[in-house]
Amino acid sequence: MQHDWATPTPLQYFAVLVQSDDDLPLLEAAASLAQDDWPELDVQQVLADVDQLAARLQRRVDRQAPVLDRLGALGQFFFGELGFAGNANDYYAVENSYLHRVLHTRRGIPISLAVLWLELARSLDLTVEGVSFPGHFLVQAHLDEGRVVIDPFTGQSLSQAELRERLDEWTRPASGPGFAQELPLTLFLEGATPRQILARMLGNLKHIHHGAQDWQRAVAVQDRLITLLPRAWDEYRERGLALAELGELQRARVDLAVYLRQAGQAPDRDHIAERLRALGGDLI
Repeated sequence: MQHDWATPTPLQYFAVLVQSDDDLPLLEAAASLAQDDWPELDVQQVLADVDQLAARLQRRVDRQAPVLDRLGALGQFFFGELGFAGNANDYYAVENSYLHRVLHTRRGIPISLAVLWLELARSLDLTVEGVSFPGHFLVQAHLDEGRVVIDPFTGQSLSQAELRERLDEWTRPASGPGFAQELPLTLFLEGATPRQILARMLGNLKHIHHGAQDWQRAVAVQDRLITLLPRAWDEYRERGLALAELGELQRARVDLAVYLRQAGQAPDRDHIAERLRALGGDLI
């Protein structure tokens, strides 16, 4: 019997990590996103670095202490002693999404900071979740009497009034003032699954690369998005268009044809069909 001992590509490694929702290793999968730019990155070392932080935290916090005491100690350790904070000066830097760089610089965006915060929180046996809040990723800890919602960008604990204000600011352009006030706040505080968190992290990277017209890196990110969400048909369209920009016409035609087969009566159907024909493809 012959064995293939070839080292998996970064995409193959990611595919193995996200193949099942059962025990999907969020920290490892999130750390692996940087391998597109840092192919030699040792993801296991990143995990070991986080484990060391968790061990430091556990040595000073009693895991049998009241939840609020553990939560306060975590905040002091993460935002105070370690100095993690949002990178307000260079918010759209790609490295803000790469966990090994966030660990080094102590700066990130809400969702990358949240992934690290969540890992440390769970090391204290706290019941915590990420929250795909509109416009700004949050974290929350569950208590017997309710929940504490925290902005991982600042470490601030948010009141109901502050959450309502953020909601209204985000929804006002589309729905008018007061729209969010009519909806239950809990609707926006549902816990995000690891797959949803990874999709949002990749979506951030895709937005950055598209904005810079960096199609090579955009395609690498979209490869991961389609691996993560194989039925996200819009991603096939977006990857197909990016591949066309790179001159990879065969792959572009395949992706656009997949989108047209699955998109039904999408508003852009005629436009994408015309684009496919211009690339020498047929509606299959």
